[in-house]
Amino acid sequence: MTVELCAEATEYGKQAVRALRAAGGDELVRWAEREPERRALVAPVLGELGAWELEPRHDPVELEAAAALCRSAGYWATPYPVAERLARPVDLDVDGLVVVSDEEPAAAVAHLDLRWAAVTVDGSRGAAVVRPSRVSARESAFVAELEVSPVDTGGGADLALALVLPCWTLLGMLDRAVELTRAHVLVREQFGKPLAEFQSVQFQLTDAEVERRGVDMLARYALWSIQAERGDALIDALALRSATIEAAEAVFRVAHQLHGALGFCDESPLSWLSRYSLPLRRLPLGSVATEDLLARLAGRRGLTGLFSDPGEG
Repeated sequence: MTVELCAEATEYGKQAVRALRAAGGDELVRWAEREPERRALVAPVLGELGAWELEPRHDPVELEAAAALCRSAGYWATPYPVAERLARPVDLDVDGLVVVSDEEPAAAVAHLDLRWAAVTVDGSRGAAVVRPSRVSARESAFVAELEVSPVDTGGGADLALALVLPCWTLLGMLDRAVELTRAHVLVREQFGKPLAEFQSVQFQLTDAEVERRGVDMLARYALWSIQAERGDALIDALALRSATIEAAEAVFRVAHQLHGALGFCDESPLSWLSRYSLPLRRLPLGSVATEDLLARLAGRRGLTGLFSDPGEG
């Protein structure tokens, strides 16, 4: 079992970070919030990197590249459904795939002229039409209700990938949140010395970094599980989602505490990261619902983890 990303995927992610920085970086989400139609301008930037030609379902290297791309998009809180487009099914004529709940299906896909498919956690697939939103982008974070017309019940094979890739996006947000917080406590002083020199601050940052690194490792494991076509790939995906939501709560809590009021101001990139992470953390299922589904699927057998025998499961 190899959980490290290959060199090609790692370099691809770095190139994506540079391309998005050149296209606007932190300003991308700010521009999109003021003028939601500008969300679509992200697509050609990533298209120049060959993002929409990736076939993560068929090639292990391209799957890792897709994950690295999602992480890079999350780093800038990129206002575009990168993971959802990369998770598109190959047997439906659509541009992307979103996982939705049975009741009140919704996704962060407003203001985009794209064709969507939706899949529920029981594998039911449908064609999704985005309903017009009456809420501003600032309040909705581009989330819109969907009208789903049933297509088939063959979406079980789509679920693991469609759940894992958004977790990589959220991981990129955690990368940036920790980076911003570390930089902040190094320069902000209290009682005549940098915040970073206070032991309590060091403990908080350590806790946040442990959470982030844990998700990093689990994300790579879930990706390997998909590559290996394990029968437990969906369970691994749900375990990753559960851990990622929990880590996001911890990381953003620490980041906001150490930034103070500044962390909630538009001048701070942390404010935008935190706000636009909410759809990823709440849709299609929140923390409790994700844990409940994971418990029902894993049953008494439990999870096959990083340190289990690779032959098990």
